[in-house]
Amino acid sequence: MTEKLDLLDFTIEQLKEIKLGLENGVDVSVYAKPEFDEYQMHEIRLGLENDVDVSVYAKPKFDDDQMYEIRLGLEKGLDISVYAKSEFGECQMHEIREGLESGVDVSVYAKPEFDEDQMEQIREGLKSGVDVSVYAKPEFDNWQMEEIRWGLEGGIDVSIYAMLEFTSEQMSEIRLGLEKGLDVSIYTSIYTNPDFDYGQTEEIITGLKQGFDISIYAKPEFDVGQMYQIRLGFESGVDVSVYAKPEFDNWQMKQIRLGLEQELDAEESIQLAYTPNVYISDTDSEKFRLCNEIIQLINR
Repeated sequence: MTEKLDLLDFTIEQLKEIKLGLENGVDVSVYAKPEFDEYQMHEIRLGLENDVDVSVYAKPKFDDDQMYEIRLGLEKGLDISVYAKSEFGECQMHEIREGLESGVDVSVYAKPEFDEDQMEQIREGLKSGVDVSVYAKPEFDNWQMEEIRWGLEGGIDVSIYAMLEFTSEQMSEIRLGLEKGLDVSIYTSIYTNPDFDYGQTEEIITGLKQGFDISIYAKPEFDVGQMYQIRLGFESGVDVSVYAKPEFDNWQMKQIRLGLEQELDAEESIQLAYTPNVYISDTDSEKFRLCNEIIQLINR
């Protein structure tokens, strides 16, 4: 009667696991306890059936996913003591187990302060044989770690960008620049310069990637609109030195740029910037010619 009453403490799913264990000839007393849910019972039963030491994980503090990772490690003959700890979530356990299977030194990252994504980046670095000590630091997120790892694997000097003040996106730009053999010192100076806002930074980086001499406009005195007009001038091949001056606002720069693109000389183009009520924006040659003639008449 007592046994029947005890069995009534289990759910149907738990009873199914107990029944399966009995049918398969395992010692169900190890897991026939109400504190284990059916999923935990399932993992313990599988371990018993595979002749592993389930005492390592047959504990309520481990959920079924953690039990699964420990059981797999036992079945593969791994030293599961490294990760059979409740402070590791199942995904962290997975990364440590993967490292043990591939033969890397998991002690580098088998630490609760690393999440599973960080662990993955460190594990991948260990597999490829790079010096992971450069980025195996909890303060780097997994995306930053990835950029540093890619740089190490590519044989570039990651010390230039392996710094917390750079976002992963910024690290990526610097890394790609280094891979192309570019002078990325401008990248680092731009990203760390508090005088540039986001828009200015984007214009400078865009110009740098296009291969332009961004030193002409990578200056705090130019706002994003002015930088844009100078960069457009580079794209169209005009002499941007004519208007790359802080005294011209972005509208004036645009007028001068359009004049230069229509092959007006520097003086004529600059005149467009000071002519009121005439807005030159159409590049149609005939219309531009007429507009220029009107401007000349206005200025008589």
